[in-house]
Amino acid sequence: MLRLATFNLESLDDGPDVRPPLADRIAVLAPMLERLDADILCLQEINGQRPDGAKERKLLALERLLKASAMRGYRVAVTSKRGGGGLNDHHNLVTLSRRPIAATEQLWHDLVPEPRHVYVTADPAVKDAVRLAWERPILYTRIDRGGGKPLNLFNVHLRAPLACPVPGQKAGTFAWKSIAGWAEGYYLSEIKRAGQAFELRLAIDSLFDADKDADICIAGDFNAEENHTPIEILRGEDDNTGNGALSARVMVPVEHSLPADRRFTVIHQGRRQMLDHIMVSRRLMGRYRGSEIHNEALADELTGQVAVNPSPVSYHAPVVALFDLPGDGKD
Repeated sequence: MLRLATFNLESLDDGPDVRPPLADRIAVLAPMLERLDADILCLQEINGQRPDGAKERKLLALERLLKASAMRGYRVAVTSKRGGGGLNDHHNLVTLSRRPIAATEQLWHDLVPEPRHVYVTADPAVKDAVRLAWERPILYTRIDRGGGKPLNLFNVHLRAPLACPVPGQKAGTFAWKSIAGWAEGYYLSEIKRAGQAFELRLAIDSLFDADKDADICIAGDFNAEENHTPIEILRGEDDNTGNGALSARVMVPVEHSLPADRRFTVIHQGRRQMLDHIMVSRRLMGRYRGSEIHNEALADELTGQVAVNPSPVSYHAPVVALFDLPGDGKD
């Protein structure tokens, strides 16, 4: 049985000024990784550290966490700065696999150009259009299962639904001077979040164009619930397209097999939300055997951040999907 998991570790970092210290975070996170026992693990928000005197950043904090979790022998794929040039200082995507990784690439405006926008509420006015670039790429890996079709895996971290800055409209870090200014910023955020999903949907369709029976999985922090625009774009349900001939290309959220009261990965001000997902192609769904969401100890991200500062936990619960696939044994 192959165990595929996704987990947002929430700015995993190390350094003299990092709070809480990495050791405190490892004490909480290492047992969670051990419980996952993942053959393939999609991680989000992995920061890069630069050792003294080094030019390039490395995944030193992640390496310490994996060592403490007894997770060894994994192949590693990781995102980089746009245009190359090594790791980003924060929020890299990392995919770990016990099976060989045959290919890896990142999507970052490779299929969708940067939208342009002219500010409406900027004060003073800004006449020229600005480019709206996604903050993060999407990480693609093609994983060799040791026989048969490869697994096409996308590691995802979509933009959070927080308003983008608008020149002259902010009164503070979280405060706005006008509702119109906030509304424009929120509109721009939605363009970015939906744009990322659209670029991923194009990549998915290109795989189906090459092989209508492709095994495809998308996993990560979507910052969106099922009825939100990014999920609708990625699923491509029949009742949206109105075309039954496209049904084989629909992506299926595996959490549907769990009771409704178990489907949450974030708690925000008492409200349970399913923001982290694993979605698979219909053909891969035929090999699906079950899901887990490790949310038993999940804290409220809003009240927890106020009451416990700094907290070593992640305010996201990991999600696991189990598949009965040829060649899914551990090395």
